[in-house]
Amino acid sequence: MYKGYHIDHQFPRLVAFIYKYIILIIGFATIAVLAACNSTSGNENMSFPTQALPVITVVSLPATTYQEYSASLEGSKDIEIRPQVDGILEKIYIDEGAYVKKGQPLFYINSRTYQEQVNNARANLSAARANMAQAAINVSKLKPLVQNNVISDVQLKTAQAAHDVAAATVTQAQSILHQAEISRGYTLLRAPVEGYIGRIPFKTGSLVGTTTTEPLTVLSETKNVYAYFSLSEKDFLLFKNQFAGNSIQEKIKTMPPVELLLADNTVYAQKGQVQLVSGQFNSSMGAISFRATFKNNDGMLRSGITGKIRIPHSITSAIVIPQESTFELQDKVFVFALSDSNKVTSTPISIAGKSGNYYLIDNGIKKGDQIVFTGLDRLRDGMVIQPQPISMDSLIIARPL
Repeated sequence: MYKGYHIDHQFPRLVAFIYKYIILIIGFATIAVLAACNSTSGNENMSFPTQALPVITVVSLPATTYQEYSASLEGSKDIEIRPQVDGILEKIYIDEGAYVKKGQPLFYINSRTYQEQVNNARANLSAARANMAQAAINVSKLKPLVQNNVISDVQLKTAQAAHDVAAATVTQAQSILHQAEISRGYTLLRAPVEGYIGRIPFKTGSLVGTTTTEPLTVLSETKNVYAYFSLSEKDFLLFKNQFAGNSIQEKIKTMPPVELLLADNTVYAQKGQVQLVSGQFNSSMGAISFRATFKNNDGMLRSGITGKIRIPHSITSAIVIPQESTFELQDKVFVFALSDSNKVTSTPISIAGKSGNYYLIDNGIKKGDQIVFTGLDRLRDGMVIQPQPISMDSLIIARPL
């Protein structure tokens, strides 16, 4: 009886509490739903402004494309300076990288041994000359005796033979002296041409000689510099079809001057002329070698540097577009072409070549088409833009082909 009375007394209060809690939950849920609906409705009513982007009209212009080939440069004469006598390297008159003139002293090898050989050869020559003089006196003394029949001519002939032997000994002694003087002269090494000194692996006091493996240095004559490059079999076939002539030599003569692109991507001021180096393909490399000769009066080019040979090819009419008007996707190049409704469409293009900051196009777009110039990263297929026309002529004036 007591238990039942307690439950009945608390029940109305419990029901009221549960009722208020349910009402509160329903209220929060309603607010959340309304907020979501308002947010969705706002997004649906939101509109993006139309982008104003520069647009160019594709034109066809004369242009020059370049075929580029890696090249290594060498002086027209790279001369190894080697000792022709054995001895101690006593003096080095030049430093690595120095410019020297023809005949300028480079190295000095101790010459005392060779000077003594010269002195000895001179003494032998003096003795030989004295013996020849003595023999000549004997001949002159016997001649009148033979003429007066005092002695037989056999003695005169013997004396004459002795004189001839003495004369031959003099000639031999002179030759030995000349050889000794030549060897002594080899102790001072001079520059055979003017040019630049290379690395000097030896120091003062080093023992050098004719059996030394390394040269004392390499002297590069660089008034003219050779740029060596190779063409693959495919490039060589294109080369043969590109230039006029019945033979390779005739085709090379009709080639225009080529350019040298240095390692910093600057173009060398002087243009060069291509010459054929090898008459056949290197079977191991599948390439044929060429060289281009460049004037180097200012000494800017040095042996050992690298660059690229650029062979120009003139095109009378080519579709030209700026490189920044393109983008790459999955190894393909695209542009955003503009339709009549100002919608943009990504269009793949085929690049035939490059001239300066421009691509030459052979497929994908044609003369008169409009493409977006810049701002491609903000575009998607089907987007509508507000075109801002830019003159291609003014663009090319500012940045020539």
